[in-house]
This record gives sequence, C-alpha cells and structure tokens, in this order.
Amino acid sequence: MASFDIVSKVDPQTLENAVNTAKKELQTRYDLRDTKGGIELDKKANTILLSSENSMRIQALEHILLTRVVKQGIDGTVLDFSDEEVPSGALVKKTVKVRAGVDKEVGRKIIKAIKDAKVKVEAQMQDDQVRVTAKKIDDLQAAIAAVRRAEVGQPLQFVNMKS
Repeated sequence: MASFDIVSKVDPQTLENAVNTAKKELQTRYDLRDTKGGIELDKKANTILLSSENSMRIQALEHILLTRVVKQGIDGTVLDFSDEEVPSGALVKKTVKVRAGVDKEVGRKIIKAIKDAKVKVEAQMQDDQVRVTAKKIDDLQAAIAAVRRAEVGQPLQFVNMKS
C-alpha cells in the first residue's frame, strides 16, 4: 500500500528569525522608534505577543510581522490574528497564535476534499496529521492535487510518501 501524510508545520528557527528581524525593523522605523512595548515570541505556547500604546500601532506591528514572516518563506496564513486587543495598563496587547498541526476542523475539510474528488484512496485523521493510503501512487497524486485545490485556510505539507 502506498501512503503519505498531510501535516502543517512551521520551522521554529525560521519563525524566530522572522520575529527577530521584525524587532530590528521596529527599532529602526522612524514612526515607531520611541514606542513602548514590542514583539515577543513565546516558543512553548506557540504564540507571538504584540504590545504598543494604541491599536493603530498594533496594526503596524501586525503588518511588520506578517511581511517579515512572508519574506522568511513561511506562509502568512500560519498566523492567526483573530484574537482581540486587550488593554493592559498603559499598553494595548494582542496575542497572535501560530497554527501548527492539522486540527480536527481542517482535517475534516481535507478528508471531504479528497472524498469529493472521488479518488480511490482512504484518508483518516491521526493526531495532528491526515494519513492517505491507496493501492496506486497515481491515486495519491490525484489526492494531493485535490487537497491543493481545496481552500482549507492553512498551509499544508505532504510528507512521508511511501510506495
């Protein structure tokens, strides 16, 4: 049986490099030079904390972070900016989540896209990845094409191809 896994991973070192270059840009930009707060990466929680004096500067920090992440070669959809801004003393803070792994909702979308393509493969959810198996490699390639056409809202990688 041929198989492959569908995963969603972000290289932690590349993400850290993107955050560090965003911090450097924050220090050199004239309009943001003397602001309080900044950009902090929490590796354990897989989040990025943005803090500044007002929400307009938070939006500027979001823009800087997103451009630096994309320039490092990471897909921009990996960042989840949906959390609300929270006032904390003199600063406004916003937490940006970094999506890693295929959650159940995205896994269902992937499996539905594969079933809708009517390819002779079997897809199943395993922890934070989707395993796809088939008798022929051509069927697996058709499944990859179907998943790429589907809009799942998260960057995906296809790994562990075995024939």
